[in-house]
Amino acid sequence: MKLLVCIKQVPDMESRFKPNGSGTWFDEADLAWRMNEYDEYAVEEAVRLREQLGESAELTVLSIGPDRVVEAIKKALAMGADRAVHIQDPAVADKDPWQIASIIVAHAREQQYDLIFTGMQSQDRGSAQVGVLVAEQLGLSCATTLVGFSYENGIVTAKRELEGGIKGVARLRLPALVTCQLGLNVPRYPTLPNIMKAKKKEIAALPVDGLLAEPAVAVTTSFHPPAKKGGGVVLEGEVGVLVDKVIGILKEKTAILR
Repeated sequence: MKLLVCIKQVPDMESRFKPNGSGTWFDEADLAWRMNEYDEYAVEEAVRLREQLGESAELTVLSIGPDRVVEAIKKALAMGADRAVHIQDPAVADKDPWQIASIIVAHAREQQYDLIFTGMQSQDRGSAQVGVLVAEQLGLSCATTLVGFSYENGIVTAKRELEGGIKGVARLRLPALVTCQLGLNVPRYPTLPNIMKAKKKEIAALPVDGLLAEPAVAVTTSFHPPAKKGGGVVLEGEVGVLVDKVIGILKEKTAILR
């Protein structure tokens, strides 16, 4: 069985964010980077299935981005993936979810994966669209927001988180795609021996040119911090006095009262 897990490298949420010079995305100069948290759950579940199936399965991890995403790829390999595909694209932040999905599909269609895992969404954009768009373009069965997963005899049983704390169960025949939610499992911490083994695993580097048929478009037209506001005014005293003060401020500072 051919398994694929798609991961994204995102800024650590504890980083200090500021707009870049063009005002279209973050200034990446001083950011720390990590694997998207939702994708860690997808990697763990894919590795568990790989272990369940043994030698009959091969798990590939795929990531799109500049050279720095190799660090996230290496972590997935150390967690237990067999091989990796790095689609080289320094301008990945400028692409919308449909374009990202199209790049993944251009690779996955040729490889004919039986089961694809993705995170439910990314922590930086949070669109929750890429996984389902990949399934749509490949014509795969799809279940989202998984909090439970099992596989037996060609059938995926997916426990899904729905609105209001309700859970739903879907059963999918392969080929299929699932997106993984927080709480699905407990992602393993790569051990030193596995980190060393990961260094010997294949990472195939593919240029994004030729995988994306349509030209890239700007996703964000304006990105800036909120405008700074003046300090507040604290009013104290009896209710009648406070009312007079508020009315005076409204007359002086606004056009509400004249």
